[in-house]
Amino acid sequence: QVQLVESGGGLVQPGGTLRLSCAASGSIFHIYAMGWYRQAPGKQRELVAAISSADTSNYADSVKGRFTISRDNAKNTVYLQMNSLKPEDTAVYYCYFDMFRTYWGQGTQVTVSS
Repeated sequence: QVQLVESGGGLVQPGGTLRLSCAASGSIFHIYAMGWYRQAPGKQRELVAAISSADTSNYADSVKGRFTISRDNAKNTVYLQMNSLKPEDTAVYYCYFDMFRTYWGQGTQVTVSS
């Protein structure tokens, strides 16, 4: 069994920063990719950023230049550094790990508001 635990969400003012973390524990084998989705109220879940086992990353157009995804293989952890946050970034953020199946975190709320 694999568990993902997210942390780092919260309330921040526009222009602020947050760093999300997602740590995996349990029976972890090869991790093909890790990433983050988000879902705002009344909207579909969208991919925010992903990073492969080869360390290649991709981002949603709406976050390019503001968000950075990284991974620590020794800690089985993926991070999302979010800078210059905007109110439209408000959502529940979910991490995922692609192994022999996809595992999801429980979600962490990010609220950008003055």
